[in-house]
Amino acid sequence: MSVQKILTDEEVKELLEDTPLWNIEGKEIVRELVSANFPAAIGVVNAIAVIAEAMDHHPDILIYGWNKIRVKLTTHSEGGLTAKDFEMARKIENLNI
Repeated sequence: MSVQKILTDEEVKELLEDTPLWNIEGKEIVRELVSANFPAAIGVVNAIAVIAEAMDHHPDILIYGWNKIRVKLTTHSEGGLTAKDFEMARKIENLNI
């Protein structure tokens, strides 16, 4: 596991411009997703899980309601946001959910 540099507030702001569907909440970036139905929501979670395993970077994921997903990214080992969080956010965006 490599050590990641914690991003400055300015770096976070700049990277959020490239990931406009994500919001900052404390030391995390967060995205709410809505799927067509419950099986589709599970499919989204499974697709995110594949990305997470490949990156060895695991988000907090909450399924609520019958079709809503909340994804939270932070680098737990570093105690804040790193470039790896934004890399993963872009990969999740590429799923075209």
